[in-house]
Amino acid sequence: MSFSFSVPTNLVFGQGAIQKLHKQRLPGKKALIVISSGKSTRANGYLDTVQDQLTQAGVEYAVFDKVSANPVVDTVMDGAAFARANGCDFVLGLGGGSSIDAAKAIAMMAPNEGNFWDYVYGGTGGGQKMKNKPLPIVAIPTTAGTGTEVDAWTVVTNEATNEKMSGGNKTTFPVLSIVDPDFMLSVPPKFTAFQGFDALFHSTESYINKNENLMRDMLALKAIESVGRNLAAACANGQDKKARELVAFGSSLSGMVMSVDNLCSEHSLEHPLSAYHPAIAHGEGLIMVSKAYYTHFVENCPELHDRFIDMAKAMGKENAKDPMDFVTALVDLQKACGVDELKMSDYGITPEEFPKFVSNARSTMGILFKLDRLQLSDEDLVKIYTESYR
Repeated sequence: MSFSFSVPTNLVFGQGAIQKLHKQRLPGKKALIVISSGKSTRANGYLDTVQDQLTQAGVEYAVFDKVSANPVVDTVMDGAAFARANGCDFVLGLGGGSSIDAAKAIAMMAPNEGNFWDYVYGGTGGGQKMKNKPLPIVAIPTTAGTGTEVDAWTVVTNEATNEKMSGGNKTTFPVLSIVDPDFMLSVPPKFTAFQGFDALFHSTESYINKNENLMRDMLALKAIESVGRNLAAACANGQDKKARELVAFGSSLSGMVMSVDNLCSEHSLEHPLSAYHPAIAHGEGLIMVSKAYYTHFVENCPELHDRFIDMAKAMGKENAKDPMDFVTALVDLQKACGVDELKMSDYGITPEEFPKFVSNARSTMGILFKLDRLQLSDEDLVKIYTESYR
């Protein structure tokens, strides 16, 4: 029964929630709005809406629009310098998980010296503590996937070392998050699926790790249900507002799951894929390895069988009795979302890279392997990559 649960974020959720932004207690007088380098945030009117809300609140802003799909250290440092040069006293991440993650990292570095990698733990990170508190963070997601709007973590890639690692601490929780499913209606089906599976796996990984936590279990199963039973509908019809809202709800719940607990090693296996091959979306990489990953645990960890059955029921197989029913439900959902035939080879990955991926996963995200109920050898990891390869 023991747990510690603290999510110090004012979460404003629901259709039309963005129109409440100007009524909230904002943490400063000038915002650095962080968006991606793509066109969608502007083209769909999301940036205009947020700027109008800030103007109504009497808040000035500057826009930083350099964030890539997998945010990198150089972009973080450029954003921090831009924030200082423009006198911004808080950071607003608007967009997908990448934009919000970048916003968190920029908020860390705007008031601190050195390089972002100095403050990253693990791998080649410097492991230093920040001398100054990060700027306050506001998060407005336009996708449903990472749950970063209600957790403290940011994921950034060091291109020089091909390391994709997380950073952050209790000071990098957003102070305010606006989750409006109406801001997600324009996401194409493919990316709706990639993001939705990321949210799903945040909860499935947590539910099978070695921790015992009833708060985690409650949040994770509801998140698995919300995403697992509605993602196909959101992919089939992006204008299905009810499906969008339920997937967004599941995504935010999965963020809370990571605030009361943690993941296990599926995320460790994915990070090298998109670190070495950044054209791979994070959720896409997770989908690629997921069938072999969960099958390995079903076949080799009997103590998890009841939990796999629980997850299968949550996803809609209410008469599930066999742990492999979860893998079947997972593959069925991938087929329904049109992402069951993804190929690593389409991105130039070769099997000769697998040992390198294993080493990278151990060095950058090794802590997650410690949370597995079944300890995976390097040979096991190569086997999972090999069985996932197409």
